[in-house]
Parts: sequence; C-alpha cells; structure tokens
Amino acid sequence: MNKWIIGARIKTLPAAISPVLIGTSYAEKINWINASLALAVALFLQIAVNFSNDFSDGVKGTDNLRVGPVRLVASGLATATAVRNAAYLCFLLAAMAGLILSLSISKWLIIIGVISILAAWGYTGGKKPYGYIGFGELSVFVFFGLVATIGSYYIQSQELNWQILLLAIPVGFLSCAILVINNLRDISSDKLVGKRTLAVLIGEQQTRYFYVALLVIAQLVSLVASIVEIKMLLTLICTPLLINPIKKILSGAKGVELIPILGKTARLQLLLAVITAAALFN
Repeated sequence: MNKWIIGARIKTLPAAISPVLIGTSYAEKINWINASLALAVALFLQIAVNFSNDFSDGVKGTDNLRVGPVRLVASGLATATAVRNAAYLCFLLAAMAGLILSLSISKWLIIIGVISILAAWGYTGGKKPYGYIGFGELSVFVFFGLVATIGSYYIQSQELNWQILLLAIPVGFLSCAILVINNLRDISSDKLVGKRTLAVLIGEQQTRYFYVALLVIAQLVSLVASIVEIKMLLTLICTPLLINPIKKILSGAKGVELIPILGKTARLQLLLAVITAAALFN
C-alpha cells in the first residue's frame, strides 16, 4: 500500500465525514457546493492532523516503542521533512476550502478556521503540545464534534440553535472514543517517553470505563435527539454494535488487540452518522 495512504490513516476519516453529514442533513435547504467545501475542510484537516502527529511524535521519539499501525517517520518509510510538508499541504488545502466558504458566508469563519488549524498542529506539535498533558480528548470533542457539526449546519442555514448542539454531542463522544482507544493501546509506551495522555493520567482501568461511557452516552443522546426528529429512534439499530467493543475493552484487550476495536468504533460512528443524516434529511 502507498506509504502516504498509510500515513493518512484512512480508518480515522469517519471522524471527519460524520459531523459534515449530520450538520448538512439538518439544514432545510442544502447548498451542495458549500457541503462539498465543508467536507473538503474536514477531510484535509483530519489528514493534516494525522501527518502532523506522525511528524511530531516521530521527531520526539514517541512512536519508537508503539505497537499500533505503522508510522512513517518512526518506521523510516518517509523522512520527517516529507511528512511535515505533507501536513502543511493538507492544512493549506483545508484553509483554501475554508477561505472560500468564509468569503461567501461570514469572515468570522476565518477566525474559527485559524483556531482549528492551530489546535490541530498543537495537539502533538510545538514545544508544549496539549496532547501530551491530557487535553487531547477535550480538543477532539470540541473541534471534531461541536465545531465541525455546528459549522456544517451554519454554512447551510446561517443560524444556530440548541437542536444542532444536541445532534453534535454523539459525534464528539465517538470521535473521543477513537482517540481513547489509541491512547489505551499506547499507554505503556507513552508512560515510558513521558507522554501524559488522559489514559496515562487516569490509569488503564478508568480509561476502559471512560471508553464504555462514551459509547453508551453517544447512543443515549442520539435517542434523546428523537425530540428533534422522531426518526432518530432508528439509531437504535446501532445498539448491537456496541456490545463487542465494550466486551473486548472490559475483558482487558491490550496492545494490538485494540486495533480492530478502533476500526469498529470508527465504523460505528459512521453508521450512526449515516442513520442520523437519513433521519434528518428533508
């Protein structure tokens, strides 16, 4: 497989697609050009995050002991400079798509875009990356949950309401769950290199409970969202898909055993988003 496809971490892309699907579908009238641009922003930003993490963790030596999927810099498949430039390119493409949206809708969106890019780089990049002090999950919830979902709705409707906030919460929780699995998998190696993720800070067992809580609450909030649209009850279809990941996590799956659970969590998020979008679509 092409090394750049590996570096892009395709399995994480549902975290970018899901909020755009939901935010767009809740609009009464969809501008498909704006929807396409929003999707481009989300996808390029997600891929940029993945490349920037690969670069930053690689040059810091954080990935040297990891047991997860191959990382380009740590494995030597690509130079640190090449991976950094790939991240810069994806950030640029996301910024260009976002700028087009901002100029046609509201220049205030430029500020949100700049903050999002800085947050994406600052997760593992810079002298004091916040992902190394336990704030990764919070950032993912805010930017890949709230900002991406609400923003996708705003560019269609130019309005905000409590309903779209409610619909954004399950997206954010499931994006967090994907990161929690990553951090649980790497908890031992992260401890050794001084990377204090939330998993390292609260401990392995509490991290497992946290993952379960994220999945369950995401499902419950989706059901509560039936007050917005009764067809949201269709999200009950996702309930059986929670069972296997939860059983594996609570039974003590470790290391490489967690990799399939990451994939299942991402697919769960995408399925929930597709069902939600179908329920909301007018």
